[in-house]
Amino acid sequence: MAFISDLLGGQPILTLFLAIGLGYAVGQISILGFSLGIGAVLFVGLFLGAIAPKAQIAGPIGLIGLIMFLYGIGILYGRQFFEGLSGPGRIYNLLALVAVVAGLLVALGLGALFNVQLGHTLGIFAGSMTSTATLQAALDVMKTSEPSIGYSVAYPFGVIGPILCFYFLTRRVQPSFPAKPARFHMGEVTIERLPEGSTTLGALMATLPAGVQVSSVRQEDHNRLPDPAVELRRGDALLIAADTAVAVEEAAAMLGRLDPGRVAKDRGDLSYQRFFVSKAGLTGRPLAELPMPAGVPIHVLHVRRYDADLVPVPDLTLEIGDRVGVLVANEHVAKARAHFGDTVKSAAEFSYISVGLGMVLGVLLGLVPIPVPGVGTVTLGIGGGPLIVALILGRLRRTGPISWVMPLPANIVLRNFGLTVFLATVGINSGQAFVRTVAATGPLMLLIGALVLLTTVAIVLLVGYYVLKLPFDDLLGVASGATGNPAILVYATRMAPTERPDIGYAMIFPSATIVKVIAVQIIGLVALGG
Repeated sequence: MAFISDLLGGQPILTLFLAIGLGYAVGQISILGFSLGIGAVLFVGLFLGAIAPKAQIAGPIGLIGLIMFLYGIGILYGRQFFEGLSGPGRIYNLLALVAVVAGLLVALGLGALFNVQLGHTLGIFAGSMTSTATLQAALDVMKTSEPSIGYSVAYPFGVIGPILCFYFLTRRVQPSFPAKPARFHMGEVTIERLPEGSTTLGALMATLPAGVQVSSVRQEDHNRLPDPAVELRRGDALLIAADTAVAVEEAAAMLGRLDPGRVAKDRGDLSYQRFFVSKAGLTGRPLAELPMPAGVPIHVLHVRRYDADLVPVPDLTLEIGDRVGVLVANEHVAKARAHFGDTVKSAAEFSYISVGLGMVLGVLLGLVPIPVPGVGTVTLGIGGGPLIVALILGRLRRTGPISWVMPLPANIVLRNFGLTVFLATVGINSGQAFVRTVAATGPLMLLIGALVLLTTVAIVLLVGYYVLKLPFDDLLGVASGATGNPAILVYATRMAPTERPDIGYAMIFPSATIVKVIAVQIIGLVALGG
């Protein structure tokens, strides 16, 4: 053991990656369906820090990891976050805000009642919310490692607590959900009648049901791309697409009849091809403004993003890694492929220019002092600045030649690696103090953390379901965002198998994180006398 301690103490980088590797392995262990996931890196780091107290990770390595994590979150959820600031999203955010503040008040009240150090109390709050950004804010304001200890004690129940609450509420209310509808439907329609005044394709398209797109026209035994000027006649056929089957059926009833196979079976004139979007210049722009190669007519039939097919409406923007299904003349297939790029490698790549500039702006914003009357000045810090900037950039998508978005696989790698580095650093640097503190007051801190978590989750679930009558899948998304851990969201999507928990999480997680970061800083400044 002494040899291992000396080895780890003399090689902090080795210790860091050992914590990451072993942490991920431990995180995959499932007991009764529960696993710590990425959070296990923290506990392995604590263990290694306890047996090798000299293995301190110096410098900004952990902070770099935290910035990577927060930046990836902001870029991914920027659009949904700003959409959530209007309509029902305002009620959702207000509910989450009340719940988070109530949890913080419980932490402070119980901490004062049982004479728990403020640093430990703030760490307990951060751990019960599994919020790494809040932990960093507490570390910055307290200038000690006490928040790391409270965070570590409260973290496990911060993960399992919401999952148990979701389970019991689901068992009680027995919610039902409609089958997940397909978002892309196609139909081939033979024209038997035309609306009055709709002799051209352009005029006809203006009369079709909302969301219906014409992908190709068949005339005189030949398929052609949808030119608005083409003259239509009875007996022609249209290949149409829409995001609902009902819209396709309505268009068919208006024009004639569904006639499957008439257009698609003939590949003599047009070829259907699927290409990976791998050129950054094509991303972040609406399809209506998308540049196409000169002299090469291309019609985008659908866009495959992750596991869903999307109707190519004019305001849809492409992302690196999308697969576009296009209709193009056989002789132009090679040029069309070169235009989109069509390389799978792009799914794991991103612009280091945009990431570097975005992170610089985030760090700078975190340094800006914000005056708070009666308290002093607070800053968003590393926990808030990069997140806010990334949310804005994720909403903008593109600024001139710079595309801010990144493919989902690259985003996942960036933020997961960043989070593991941060958790491993915190764990290793807090190992010795963690052992001493837990031996003395661990059960008390665990109890406080559980009560903080249950207060937050109970307010969201009970008020949201019984008072505000929120849809159950939205409710689980809001509760997941208020608490924060991605593992909670994964469980929520199992309990409510729709896309709504993901949307609710995206609307709530950023705002809840910002509130936690600022609140912890204000409390720390007040306690320390500014």
